[in-house]
Amino acid sequence: MAPASRQAIDDFLASKRIAIAGVARDPKDFSRSLFRDLQSRGYDIVPVNPNTEEIEGLRCFKRVSDIQPPVEAALLFTTGAATDEVVKDCAAAGVKRVWMYRARGHGAVTQSAVNFCLEHGITVVPGECVYMFLPQAGWVHSFHGFLKKTVGSYPR
Repeated sequence: MAPASRQAIDDFLASKRIAIAGVARDPKDFSRSLFRDLQSRGYDIVPVNPNTEEIEGLRCFKRVSDIQPPVEAALLFTTGAATDEVVKDCAAAGVKRVWMYRARGHGAVTQSAVNFCLEHGITVVPGECVYMFLPQAGWVHSFHGFLKKTVGSYPR
């Protein structure tokens, strides 16, 4: 699987209206922390989780294609098993930028979902932590980026 390009990352982060698919119901979950942080940075974040009606006081949508007005991009915190269906839903909704989050293991990333995105003109970031690319995200994330640069795996 090819690593993400820095251009794909920058294009994703230039989007202002972003769905977070698979955002957790637990307010202490990492996906919720990132949700709130992106909101505080001025992003219009739209929650997607078929198992709840509300996240952070906002209506939660069952599918990306249900969102009106539509989003420009989708950040996936889904399981690998769900990712293939979610990227198809993103394509149906006209989403052109998808970031498949990965912390450990494969996270939301599957080769079939990456291939689907590429075949359907969707710019994809397969893996990576969003925080490594946000300004003033904290020393842990900066250090993570430094380590990836040191070993040559930082996106170019």
